[in-house]
Amino acid sequence: MAVTGLDPEDLTARARIRDAALRHFGEHGFERATIRGIAETAGVSSGLVRHHFGSKQALREACDEHLAKVLRRLNDRARADPTPADVNYVAVARAAVGPYQPYLARALADGSAAPLFDEIVELSQRWLADADRDRPDPPDVDRKIRATVITAMALSVTVLHQHISRGMGVDLFSPEGDQLLARTLIDIYSHPMLSLEDAALGRAALDKIQHPATAEPRHQQEEHHDD
Repeated sequence: MAVTGLDPEDLTARARIRDAALRHFGEHGFERATIRGIAETAGVSSGLVRHHFGSKQALREACDEHLAKVLRRLNDRARADPTPADVNYVAVARAAVGPYQPYLARALADGSAAPLFDEIVELSQRWLADADRDRPDPPDVDRKIRATVITAMALSVTVLHQHISRGMGVDLFSPEGDQLLARTLIDIYSHPMLSLEDAALGRAALDKIQHPATAEPRHQQEEHHDD
């Protein structure tokens, strides 16, 4: 069964050029990549590349939009089936995004994937909105900030995959890696590393560092407010 249906666009020369650009940018980087090189990778003329995209920058934007579309589909599928009995979404994501991993890692490292990063932050905020409704304590940090950090941590797996594979003892981008990463994520997210009490102490310490003359424990601030 296919992970996602093909867009009609994916059967066109435009899509072939876009996929060639994803491979070419991933191998050479944006600055070193050329329209001619992308055309050769796609097996078309430079003129056809310019006809469809106009410029190298526009082509990169099309690459980012395509990846964002793939990720939105994966996100929608996961949200529609949050407790699947027969799907490993780590494996599904690797199958869908794996061919673009070199592009994604390079673009993230050189800071050129801002629209794509922002799209993932937006998707992460939706998951946090659901989780926040069941929190026993109110969030201490704005949701977008938390989503931004979560996104950076998740995407770092792509950038640092060689180190992660070495530490895990298996190739991260393999079926065995899919299973081990999925189990690891489940274990991490199902067991908080800090209790609510320890978290409160940590916040109080940060308050004291930031405002040493006026800081007081959060629970005392709330009691004063109630008075």
